[in-house]
Amino acid sequence: MAERFYDVMETHPQAKELLALHPQPMDLIRQKFFEFLSGWFGGPPLFEEKYGHPRLRARHLPFTIDTRMRDQWLLCMYQVLDEQVTDPLLKIQLRQRFTQLAHHMINTD
Repeated sequence: MAERFYDVMETHPQAKELLALHPQPMDLIRQKFFEFLSGWFGGPPLFEEKYGHPRLRARHLPFTIDTRMRDQWLLCMYQVLDEQVTDPLLKIQLRQRFTQLAHHMINTD
């Protein structure tokens, strides 16, 4: 899921601004996102073991995250969910959780 998310971000024309916020190459950020998702989904807390508590909002404060960035992030994540999650109820639940997370990350008007 983490790999596909960044693949979508790198290729989707509507995610250009979001992609521009990310340092290249994105190997490390792909790995960190995988590690975060592992713990976020209830698996091993790989991210916390390496970096401590995710404190996602605090870690993203140096970046301007507005509704446009949120929407680009969600566009990529929703595409991944549509491609990879076949259970309709699980897809709805994951969309809700990711949407809440994305709203929480907004740090500017």
